[in-house]
Amino acid sequence: MRIFRGEVSAVNRLSATMIRVTLALTEDFPTTGVGDEYVRLFFPHGADRREVSLPEPHGDYWRTPEGAPEAPMRTYTVRAVRPRELDVDFVVHDGGIAARWALGARPGDVLGLNSPTGLYDPPADLRWQVLVCDLTGLPAMARLITGVPDDVTTKVIAEIPGDDSRLDLPERPNVEVTWLRGGNGTGPSRLGEAVRAAVPPSRPLDGGYVWVSGATDTLRAVRRYLRKERGLPAARYKVIGYWTPNGEAWAERFRTLPADDQRRLDAIWEDTARDEEDLRDDYEAELERLGL
Repeated sequence: MRIFRGEVSAVNRLSATMIRVTLALTEDFPTTGVGDEYVRLFFPHGADRREVSLPEPHGDYWRTPEGAPEAPMRTYTVRAVRPRELDVDFVVHDGGIAARWALGARPGDVLGLNSPTGLYDPPADLRWQVLVCDLTGLPAMARLITGVPDDVTTKVIAEIPGDDSRLDLPERPNVEVTWLRGGNGTGPSRLGEAVRAAVPPSRPLDGGYVWVSGATDTLRAVRRYLRKERGLPAARYKVIGYWTPNGEAWAERFRTLPADDQRRLDAIWEDTARDEEDLRDDYEAELERLGL
């Protein structure tokens, strides 16, 4: 684990709902090369936009130095990497530490960030894939499309709140893009039905891979469909919750769960003899039982 200090060098409005912030670094960023790689961003803890309480590496994690304020932290996709520079695209909306910061971002502002982690991991026999996202997944989607091999048939489905959120995605051979309107906190999401239509019961799964990102509550049903109804092994799908509706209220409810509920949730992950996807089944079922 490494921690970096990034200084804003440019801010560009990409759409009505997306802002790109370019961060200059003092050294090259150790990109994984994976299209959906993400980092933890550490934001200023006070009014001074140049003052960030950077954590320090601690094994595979990090910790706040003793006596220092803890920096607010959020997770974001790395949109592009260049020598000593990277781009992060922010969805802008009402509320939220990151969105408020991005709306006021200007050159000279400072953020902290850690070493990246990538999740997209298609099987070696990849011949076709379905890539699905809402607005929050567009930065990762764009980067994934850039890396699609010419001989892989790719169906892209992106759900946006309206036409003013649409972005120009990279053009690649054998990549078909479909835009949906809805979801994204403005109404019911159509991602679940889109995944069912793109990966119907009649479709053979050989050579396939499905990558889906979006709101956690929507994607629980998507994951159940792929895993339980379609029977995809874990190596052939990746379902990633990028955001939670009313996230700050959700986090507060989670934080204040009774101790017995917290212990029950923690105990699920301690059963290392079981498959991780089985554990996730139990964890999500318990969250739903608790109304989360």
